[in-house]
Amino acid sequence: MPFTITTQPFGPLATDYRPLTEYILEHPETGEFLSVIPGFGGLLRRLVLRKGNDLLALIKAPESPQALLADESYASAFMYPFPSRIRHGIYRFNGEDYALPMNEVKRDNAIHGLVHGESFDVISQETTDTYARLVIRYDYPGTVSGYPFPFALTITYELIQADQLPLGSVTNDRMCALRISYAAENTGRSQCPAAFGWHPYFTLSEEPVDDMTLSLPTRTGIVLNDAMIPTGKYPTEKAATLSLHEQELDAAFCIEPADMNTSTVPYTETILTSQRMGIRLIVGQEMGKGKLNYLVCYTPPRRDSIAIEPLTANVDSFNNQEGLAVLNPGDTLSGTIWVRLD
Repeated sequence: MPFTITTQPFGPLATDYRPLTEYILEHPETGEFLSVIPGFGGLLRRLVLRKGNDLLALIKAPESPQALLADESYASAFMYPFPSRIRHGIYRFNGEDYALPMNEVKRDNAIHGLVHGESFDVISQETTDTYARLVIRYDYPGTVSGYPFPFALTITYELIQADQLPLGSVTNDRMCALRISYAAENTGRSQCPAAFGWHPYFTLSEEPVDDMTLSLPTRTGIVLNDAMIPTGKYPTEKAATLSLHEQELDAAFCIEPADMNTSTVPYTETILTSQRMGIRLIVGQEMGKGKLNYLVCYTPPRRDSIAIEPLTANVDSFNNQEGLAVLNPGDTLSGTIWVRLD
């Protein structure tokens, strides 16, 4: 049975905000699906994948338009042209000083880029017997004085059969997986600084985070001050699994690729495990030059989810240049992220 893409209103809307449409990519045979709201940051609102006979909800995101507008957690947000924080919102690039809007007042930072909540256009959609694909795009004209560099950010969502993933383990089951590809093009006439990230909150059908473990790749921890700005690095740690019981995380890492025996493309995977359910949620990220070589993990106070955030650059990268890409006119920053169950 082929995959499908359908739409439905995301509402009813009780605000003056523009009407929103939710796109649902589904595999009717298995019941697995994901839903996307292009009109509000192109964010992923729902992700339901199958393990055995069970369908599991894997994403915590706002349940209504009103909750979406009120959300300050950046749930499922794409972060571009910078992820995480820029100290005071101030940076210097090619001999010029710039000041971004400060949207994290309590810490005196600019945070998470310029595309959250913006309206993406649907460029194309396609369904076959093995995948459903939705391509969306946001064109930024350079109107914020602190970032006067036009760009086009294209996001490709795919619900695919998990054995199509070129990276990571191959399953013999006909389970599905999510694959997200991004491409940020410098559409201006001068160089621009660029970094990308994704900010999903993961859960395993509402199981408390305290009952789970998190397996991290080999990594170098970033020392963060009270304003969550880097001041140094910790010694490198080997890949390890830690209990999330009463563990509070708000940590950034520079990470290393996984064993290369199964792929010629550098990658790594971070694993959230429920021992009780016997399920592993796996978040993969492409690595290499200009790719997703950083990771942030965060446990919110409500303890019902964990943010596992692949990034191309360090916190405050516009100032420390760690992982920062400098794009010439026409250049593109691109990469791939995937989510699967095992």
